[in-house]
Amino acid sequence: MKAAICTRYGPPEGVKIENRPKPKPKDNEVLVRVHAATVSSGDCRVRSANVPAFYKPMMLLMFGFRKPRQPVLGTELSGQVEAVGKEVKSFKEGDAVFGMTGMKMGAHAEYIALPENGKNGKLVPKPQNLSHEQAAAISFGGTSALHFLRKGNVQQGKKLLVYGASGAVGTSAVQLAKHFGAEVTGVCSGDNVELVHSLGADCVIDYSVEDFRCQTQQYDIVFDAVGRLSKSSCKNTLSPGGKFITVSGSLASERIEDMQLLKQLAQNGQFMPVIDRTYPLEQIVDAYAYADIGHKKGNVVIAIP
Repeated sequence: MKAAICTRYGPPEGVKIENRPKPKPKDNEVLVRVHAATVSSGDCRVRSANVPAFYKPMMLLMFGFRKPRQPVLGTELSGQVEAVGKEVKSFKEGDAVFGMTGMKMGAHAEYIALPENGKNGKLVPKPQNLSHEQAAAISFGGTSALHFLRKGNVQQGKKLLVYGASGAVGTSAVQLAKHFGAEVTGVCSGDNVELVHSLGADCVIDYSVEDFRCQTQQYDIVFDAVGRLSKSSCKNTLSPGGKFITVSGSLASERIEDMQLLKQLAQNGQFMPVIDRTYPLEQIVDAYAYADIGHKKGNVVIAIP
């Protein structure tokens, strides 16, 4: 099978397309023929090892010191079940699925074997109204947004500001917060104002024109969805008892219940992943280079026909 191999930490050019043995599913595993994956911010961080200095020793311990211990990156996918182990009960051959691979990674390949639903692997039936490219883009942004919205106790009537509202996590957070009944203000560049409005934001601030921290408006929750703010810089923006939450330095939990909720919302037309660009697997270096710029709208998808 073809797979994108990360041969060293560093720039995108360290990723090469190689032929690898097709995996064989264990008794408790599902073999998935991958039709689409994504290049997420998490993939970029692992590939480049570009993390704050105080996190780097822990990251290298987890992923490998000289190069990634698991050379095939990619944490979210959509595809079709090709074979199942004899202990698998939830899936059968031919099922269309989407999900996350967790620390196992490995989605940047034509095939992957995952536990039916274990620590490293969360698979759910694909929403019928979504393409594989769309379904592949649900998991990372959606589960991350749900994790942080829970931390902020987002609920009916709360005033929420999402900084970085046009990224993978931000676009998910805007839609999900509206689903929970919050009043949402998004902060993004001028090019993305219309997009964020279309996702349901009640108000959108163009950060190149106006600094939300200089306004008199206060919020119950400020969610930094790109990890570029500090709590101290936002203290005057928070209402009394307000919460500041950030993706910086935090790992979002991956729960099967969240995947099932996202599937249901997608099927009902209440949640739609945003896709900026789609690249074939052979052009994954270009996909990484584009994602590295840090201004993608929603998700960068890898199509594996």
